[in-house]
Amino acid sequence: MRFHIVSDSSCDLGGEVCRQLNVGLVSFYAALGDERYYREERDISTREFYRRMAEMPGVFPRTSMPTVEDYLAQFRPAAARGEPVLCICINAPYSGSFQSARTAAAELVEEFPGAKILVMDSRSVTVLQGKVVEQAAALRDRGCTLEETVAALEGILDTGRIFFTTNDLEYLRHGGRIGRAAATTGALLKVKPLIGYQGGELVTDGIAQGRKKSLARVRELFVRYIRREGIDLNGYLVATGFGLDGEEHQAFARQVYEDLLALGFDRPEVMRPYQLGVTIGVHTGPTPLGVGLIRRAVPGTT
Repeated sequence: MRFHIVSDSSCDLGGEVCRQLNVGLVSFYAALGDERYYREERDISTREFYRRMAEMPGVFPRTSMPTVEDYLAQFRPAAARGEPVLCICINAPYSGSFQSARTAAAELVEEFPGAKILVMDSRSVTVLQGKVVEQAAALRDRGCTLEETVAALEGILDTGRIFFTTNDLEYLRHGGRIGRAAATTGALLKVKPLIGYQGGELVTDGIAQGRKKSLARVRELFVRYIRREGIDLNGYLVATGFGLDGEEHQAFARQVYEDLLALGFDRPEVMRPYQLGVTIGVHTGPTPLGVGLIRRAVPGTT
């Protein structure tokens, strides 16, 4: 039986892509400068939120997780049709979104006995979670069952790695990722952090002086990781993501593309932009830029 897919908006696919994939999107909430919370990709676009962040330096955004009611609104129509649901959430330790989805699923099973709603911890964030969702949709559209799709996805969830940087240490300080002294010293020295994501956790990949050098270093770390791990990129998906500056992203993605060609990878698909959402933007400000990869669940999936 064909199943319905739902994801929270931390997958960073955006509303339009989710509509094209026939994936239900449950929004995180974000506020900036006042008490009004906007639903990401519903009340406000990610780009517009970043634009406001850029125009309000020193004002730090806040986010709130989706509610049980938000998930019920996505699950209930499918449950009423007798259609199974696969819900793919941000890495559970990072947010209560996963628990909200599980609570909603449990409530609907009482309302619709026999309903099948599986809530999956993607163990990922941002573009990696997006790639998991895209592959789930591709497997569904191939005719795979919910169980077959989950089994295929389980084999890739811990294979992702992200390398990225950002321009403003104050957002990291405000989010508790670094201390005030480190942020002040870094700003004075024009030092940019190199941040990674692996094994369900953020990791420190070092520092670089200035934006240009930090972006070059991100690419260097990415290539070095591929070589060191002996990764066959034909079995992986690569994605680049950015905050506000699309032109800067295009130049960065082109350089990543050329790096992968130099490694012998044939026609890597890295030029499609992923605009990183506010769930990471609250910690990075409007200038995150980076690259990630994750294993393919099934050869030929997007």
